[in-house]
Amino acid sequence: MTDTVYALGAVDKSGRVADRSIVRALGWMPGTRLDIRERAGIIVACTAPGGVHRIDDRGHLHLPLSVRRWCRLVAGDRVLLAADRATGVLVAHPLAMLDRLLSDVQAAMEDGEAA
Repeated sequence: MTDTVYALGAVDKSGRVADRSIVRALGWMPGTRLDIRERAGIIVACTAPGGVHRIDDRGHLHLPLSVRRWCRLVAGDRVLLAADRATGVLVAHPLAMLDRLLSDVQAAMEDGEAA
């Protein structure tokens, strides 16, 4: 069994991520306090006893407005969620960031360079 779990979720107008499976995979219960930060265009969340963010009563992750603005996320945007169960860290990759990271690979595939 791998320690990394993936999900794809949409962000609503309040910053709530629709997919809750990733939160459950990490064992985060409603009320779990989190530290959520933007780092190099991605969002990193981990448990923090003094964290100002938390998993809501329905088990949803809410991305703070400041982080959404840094990552240019708006309602309806999707994020690739990657949870490392061994470390308890959740990383949310905006799809626009993935497009940039994968553009060279995609170009090579289109040019027939990749095997």
